[in-house]
Amino acid sequence: MRDYYTIKINLPGGIVSPGYLKDILTAAWESGVRKVRFGARQQLLMTVHYEVVRFLEKDLQKLGVSYELNSETYPNIISSYCGEEVFRTGQWLGANEYHSVLDSFDYQPLLKVNISDSNQSFTPFFTGNLNFVSSPEPHFWYLYIRSKQSNNLFRWPELIYTNEIGRLAKIAEDCMLNEGCQNLETLYDAVKKQTDYISIPATQELELPAFTLPYYEGFNRYESRTWLGLYRRDELFSVEFLIDLCLLCLKTRVGEICATPWKSLIIKGIEDIHRNTWSSILGKHNINVRHAANELAWQTEDHTEDGTILKDYLVRYVEKNDTRTFGLCFGIQTRAKSEVFGSVLIRKRPLFQIAQLSLFSVYDLYFTENFNPNSRKHILFQKGLFKIHLPWQLERLCRQYNTRKTSENTDAFFIEKEEIKNASPATLTAHQCPNCMTIYHPEYGDTLNNIPPKTAFEALPETYCCPTCGTEKNELEEIQFPTAVLI
Repeated sequence: MRDYYTIKINLPGGIVSPGYLKDILTAAWESGVRKVRFGARQQLLMTVHYEVVRFLEKDLQKLGVSYELNSETYPNIISSYCGEEVFRTGQWLGANEYHSVLDSFDYQPLLKVNISDSNQSFTPFFTGNLNFVSSPEPHFWYLYIRSKQSNNLFRWPELIYTNEIGRLAKIAEDCMLNEGCQNLETLYDAVKKQTDYISIPATQELELPAFTLPYYEGFNRYESRTWLGLYRRDELFSVEFLIDLCLLCLKTRVGEICATPWKSLIIKGIEDIHRNTWSSILGKHNINVRHAANELAWQTEDHTEDGTILKDYLVRYVEKNDTRTFGLCFGIQTRAKSEVFGSVLIRKRPLFQIAQLSLFSVYDLYFTENFNPNSRKHILFQKGLFKIHLPWQLERLCRQYNTRKTSENTDAFFIEKEEIKNASPATLTAHQCPNCMTIYHPEYGDTLNNIPPKTAFEALPETYCCPTCGTEKNELEEIQFPTAVLI
């Protein structure tokens, strides 16, 4: 018999009322649960001892709370509502539209559903199977379909009206799961045979913003109010603290608490007159709200101690070496077929496996196409790394990203010189490291690697590496420049 069970409670759209959450947490406290966490799909997760799990189940049933016990049958509907108003996008999408979409779901989806504002990048767009993304046309949405266990996306040919999303999603899910429709043509035909719905043609492609991850922790002003972001390094929230938080929300008339895909909480609409009271609650429970921005850019799987330990190990290295990670987010995958969100992906796998027995672990390091975490294409950077080698290779990848961004964003400038007649400047070929910009020139060789002058690049051994940062020979890039620079 297992000692602990996992109870999962979906919070549709990542939204929960303080009163509802307080009732759940009170029941959990009475059953001996002292800490809970929030999942990557904005759900509430509790680990409960087997001796009391039946009592907690009974209390949840009395409260009318839907839950799952050691099951992932019904994935939560996730949305970008947690960032609405907080990270302004200037689009038509607001609180009323989000609630209209969520209210249109009168069933529990078996497929993953994402509801996203196309102008934000705080929450993922395409980690669902049914991905609804707002269009420039008010109250109409793009729909992107992704089959289960697939990275292939295809776009619905129409924009869907807000109030039709729940009904269309239910029919599309039935066709995908029960009728075997796995491509756009067959699915579109099957849905059209079953129902009519309000839509308009999708005449233009979806344009997504460049990825940026805003700092989402601490007290922050917006308009005439304040929002509070709460992050926990170990991803665990004290039940006692959360109950106090719910009571304060009720007292100060804050109507909603938002869970984010980064396993944190956001509380909006804090009035200035209550700011000190909120600070007192954080002080009472020793809650820190100013972690470094690079630590907030990590996502791990739900229920993974290995992932949390590895995240802490890598974050400490990044802090110690002052590595620039701005513009990147990182995902750690310790289990096969799990899904995390990130522009850089670290996958753990066994070095040897005999039947069900895994021996030793290594890590593969990937990055997404153009370092966009919403891309479904992963590009291998390094394979089969031991844990001790992972931080340095991660820093190399960060440097590569920063070098690429610098070359993309730097404006070229030229200095006019007097024209020299009859001059035909000769050029020389060298090779440059794309990460640290060190140049290997055959005229000088490489004294640090015992390479004598006049050694051609082609004659270098295949094991040759950049003397500054260790980049391998096959990654060095050929460049041309005038011979005058050697004079």
